[in-house]
Amino acid sequence: MAHGSSVSIKRVGLTIGNNEIMAGIDLDIRAGEFVCLLGPSGCGKSTLLNAIAGFQDVAGEISIDGKRVKGPGLDRGVVFQSSEALFPWLSVRENVEYGLKLRGVPAAERRSAAERYVSLVGLKHAIDKFPAELSGGMRQRAQIARVLVNEPSVVLMDEPFGALDAQTREVLQSELDRIWKSTGCTIVFVTHDIWEAILLADRVVTMTAGPRAHIKTIETIDLPHPRDPADPACMALYARIRDDIGAEVNRVLRAQGLIEEELVK
Repeated sequence: MAHGSSVSIKRVGLTIGNNEIMAGIDLDIRAGEFVCLLGPSGCGKSTLLNAIAGFQDVAGEISIDGKRVKGPGLDRGVVFQSSEALFPWLSVRENVEYGLKLRGVPAAERRSAAERYVSLVGLKHAIDKFPAELSGGMRQRAQIARVLVNEPSVVLMDEPFGALDAQTREVLQSELDRIWKSTGCTIVFVTHDIWEAILLADRVVTMTAGPRAHIKTIETIDLPHPRDPADPACMALYARIRDDIGAEVNRVLRAQGLIEEELVK
């Protein structure tokens, strides 16, 4: 099974052309921690996730367990928003085995590993089905299994449930909480959904609007799982985060001349 690694982000910034996307990002994530990134659209949440994955070059320094990130690596796995990331011509089993096959893992070993992780995400009954035969939620479970089978110490998730209906999303949130606890991996999770962040995370990191986006607030959530949105503590936390993000949205709208007074309180 996977184990978590620490993630250190020091003075990270990104400028594209004349547009300074992010500036002065500093964040330390503990091994095995679940951290959610929230913020207005365009603030650089996905860009920061891609930088941790090694897909995006940035100024500053990002390290995993003290080792500087210089590109993609097996210590990190990425779960994308779209379940179309699965290969449609391969079964669930074959999709999950794919990375192991590229690495030359023997057939019997990768078959055993695929069965273990497909079972972990609750898809044992569909292991020989193809993506077209699965619901959106099932395809997303398969994608999570395909990442976890490589046993990364850091799992990066970019709005993985954003395209799902509300009921399926709620089920997969509970499943992800279970999977995280059983693997011990570190999770960095990008979302626009404040409730999703509150229900899942150890800490919620909010970012300011761009340009020069940076970290605005960090909320530590010391509440047991499963969490109830009706819990007064959860409701108070929701209000604080909503106000933090709302203030950034209003700032952008005012700068664009679209509003004169604050719309979000």
